[in-house]
Amino acid sequence: MATIAFIGLGNMGGPMAANLVKAGHKVVAFDLVEASRAQAKADGAGIADSAAGAVKGADVVVTMLPAGKHVLGVWNEVVPAMTKGALIIDSSTIDVESARQAHALAAKSGVLSVDAPVSGGTGGAKGATLTFMCGGEEGAFAAAKPVLEKMGKKIVHCGGAGAGQAAKICNNMILGISMIAVSEAFALGEKLGLSHQALFDVASTSSGQCWSLTTYCPVPGPVPTSPANNDYKPGFASALMVKDLTLAQDAAKAAGAATPLGKHAQEIYQSFDAAGQGGVDFSGIIKHVRSLAGK
Repeated sequence: MATIAFIGLGNMGGPMAANLVKAGHKVVAFDLVEASRAQAKADGAGIADSAAGAVKGADVVVTMLPAGKHVLGVWNEVVPAMTKGALIIDSSTIDVESARQAHALAAKSGVLSVDAPVSGGTGGAKGATLTFMCGGEEGAFAAAKPVLEKMGKKIVHCGGAGAGQAAKICNNMILGISMIAVSEAFALGEKLGLSHQALFDVASTSSGQCWSLTTYCPVPGPVPTSPANNDYKPGFASALMVKDLTLAQDAAKAAGAATPLGKHAQEIYQSFDAAGQGGVDFSGIIKHVRSLAGK
């Protein structure tokens, strides 16, 4: 079994590190937050006193951090301390350019690297059912896959450096747009006298079928496991959807792509966030959609 350093033990990183421990790997972890370190220790990980300290002697390093600037900051600290030929995986969701810079930094030090953002939310992190979208050279991906398989059930090599991030932001743009569409349909159905169950029964088996409807239905009842049945406690917070839609818009601008629905979805989620709903699950956007009827 490998020695794995895990840096970033938040709502996603903590359970991911715990699953590596369960798989039999030796995990040495670090996070700036004391409570996160304590939980990782309780889950069986060793705790380092710094990020650089965590990676010494590690075969694999995994980072799970908020944004590109954090990833580059940590990689600048830890990559020089890594053994040449070791592997570093970043599972954060960041901008494509920062991901490419991180790969270049690793290559300069003779370290294999993969950008591997995830889909599946906190439930997927806890259940080891995440989807990993990976970018990097074939050899690095081959080295990363056995590690990622202990944290997820779908591992996809999307291409070269930054391709994992590109796939993630495109996927989440679809998700943000489709959740608004499903929410608008239910809000309209309510006005027209349709029950939630009736609309779900029709749309879930017709051309309106999509993940936002059948797995994460934004109204309580039809899908018992959706956040709507738990007062929209987040699996994936609205503030994170704003982040991902903004990354998609930045990428679209840089690439010269037209994404008008993505732009509008970003604006709608930004309004929801500005109204103090950033901590609500992104499926709670239906509450914002309903509020627009009175404006």
